[in-house]
Amino acid sequence: MTRLNLEKRVIEDLEILCRGVDDIISREDLQKKLNRYYQTGQPLIVKEGFDPSAPDIHLGHTVTIRKLRQFQTLGHQLVFLVGDFTGRIGDPTGKKETRKQLTEEEVLTNAKTYSEQAFKILDPEKTIIEFNSKWLKNLSFVDLIEITAHFTVARMLEREDFHQRLSCGKPVGLHEFFYPIMQAYDSVALHADVELGGTDQRFNLLMGRDLQREFGQEPQVVMMMPLLEGTDGIEKMSKSLGNYIAVNDAPFDMFGKVMSIPDSLIKKYFILLTDIPMKTILNWERDFQKNLLHPRDWKKILAKEIVTTYHGLAQANQALEDFERAFAKKQSPEDAQILTLTNDDLKDEKIWIISLLLKAGISHSKSEVRRLVEQGGVYLDNVRISDPNSDIQIKNGQFLRVGKKLFFKINKEPKQESSLKE
Repeated sequence: MTRLNLEKRVIEDLEILCRGVDDIISREDLQKKLNRYYQTGQPLIVKEGFDPSAPDIHLGHTVTIRKLRQFQTLGHQLVFLVGDFTGRIGDPTGKKETRKQLTEEEVLTNAKTYSEQAFKILDPEKTIIEFNSKWLKNLSFVDLIEITAHFTVARMLEREDFHQRLSCGKPVGLHEFFYPIMQAYDSVALHADVELGGTDQRFNLLMGRDLQREFGQEPQVVMMMPLLEGTDGIEKMSKSLGNYIAVNDAPFDMFGKVMSIPDSLIKKYFILLTDIPMKTILNWERDFQKNLLHPRDWKKILAKEIVTTYHGLAQANQALEDFERAFAKKQSPEDAQILTLTNDDLKDEKIWIISLLLKAGISHSKSEVRRLVEQGGVYLDNVRISDPNSDIQIKNGQFLRVGKKLFFKINKEPKQESSLKE
């Protein structure tokens, strides 16, 4: 490869790898490592650690996993690192209190499910799965003293979450200090060239660079991806907040949830969750700003692209068809019923989901409709309602779906205007 061709190839790779990245430390270091790769043929070792505290992956998790796949496609060695040892501590990042420690069995069960979902994006044949217990459990107390001697208490307290907890009089477990140190040692053990993580992992990622220097290794490049807002457009995507889109969501559910995101997030979702070329995305954005592209139509393209990624084109086309028939065209199926809610049914424009289903005549049994909700068979405007304790905000024209075929269009009784005059 000529020098000119090498430089061109590296620039092209950088354009791909830096897409959507919030911060990189540093771009120059990455460029040097890529140059060396093309000169020697030795692929970069690219790692991301996964704390298997929960078994389910949502689209927020896939932001970094997709970046890993880009490195993989360019010929680099991907290490999918399962933090089975550190997972027993639990990453304290962003936590207001000490996390509950998991058992080894819990960690391994979650890790298996997590990796299976990740392989919907990654090529399993070209992915090395490592467990950090492989090296961490064999460290002696002498080893531990040597490693921790490279860090100070002051440095550890630079973490905002630790500092805040101490300022509020909340305890910080000594074992929690070990999490970022052990994560840093993972990079040493793997001789990592690049480590990926979210912007909330900045402290932990930089610790890896520091410790590699102390061990005489070339510091890893740190790539931090932005945190993805959920369907509410406000908070980080989270299962606990109910604003998530799961990798394992059914095609129809996934399509509808994407359609529910605020218009302000469309571009960000395209950049972080699809392979659509940036030039195309920017052209769409220009048309959107000029009112030449309706946000609903732009979101349809996005929803179809995401569903295709996880379920295939045929399922994506079917989800689009079902969505347009049931919701986008505001036309209920032939067997749809009008469900009228009176002012007495609502409190502050809300109604308990169980009361709504009883009102619809789904059943006379509270326990039966509760089971329907818990089993995932109830949807409001294509968003699954899975919490039987939910109070639902009601708007005119919403669609309630129970199962696959039972539809109701909600009609709110107009409020009675008072005839009394001041």
